[in-house]
Amino acid sequence: MTYKQRNLAMMGYRSVGKSSLSIQFVEGQFVDSYDPTIENTFTKKTRINQTDYEIRLVDTAGQDEYSIFPAQYSMDFHGYVLVYSITSQRSFEVIKIIYEKLLDMMGKAYVPVVLVGNKTDLHQERAVPMEEGRKLADSWKAQFLETSAKQNESVNDVFSLLIAQIERDNGNTSEKSSCTIS
Repeated sequence: MTYKQRNLAMMGYRSVGKSSLSIQFVEGQFVDSYDPTIENTFTKKTRINQTDYEIRLVDTAGQDEYSIFPAQYSMDFHGYVLVYSITSQRSFEVIKIIYEKLLDMMGKAYVPVVLVGNKTDLHQERAVPMEEGRKLADSWKAQFLETSAKQNESVNDVFSLLIAQIERDNGNTSEKSSCTIS
């Protein structure tokens, strides 16, 4: 069986749940760990829209607005998951800076991105309205989702949307638009 390999990077401010989303997607479990990530790489074989993929997911260390954008994240990546926490306006502001740095580093006006507002299980602590996230994603021509890594809410959708976007950008549109992840 041949797999299309897709390299994805998970980026965002610290403590927004990048590692929790990565582990939930790859291993199907929620890990409530507080060790800051330096960098982890996960691999998952999955089927999306009748195509088999091997997804290499790089879970990056938390960035802030002063971080130098690491050059290695602009090479050999097909798409990006940019994560903020719906409970942190600060993480929402930082994600805008990360996106600008990403475009700068790649020298492009557009890259395949899914903007993710994580931690919907903490809706009572919401600081970033859903509409703000949607508006930002629209301005980037990106997909937008709110998720809860803890409750495994919309986690797989993040990756199926990103893969579909990458394939569209590569001119590989499939007739079927149903999203299936196994």
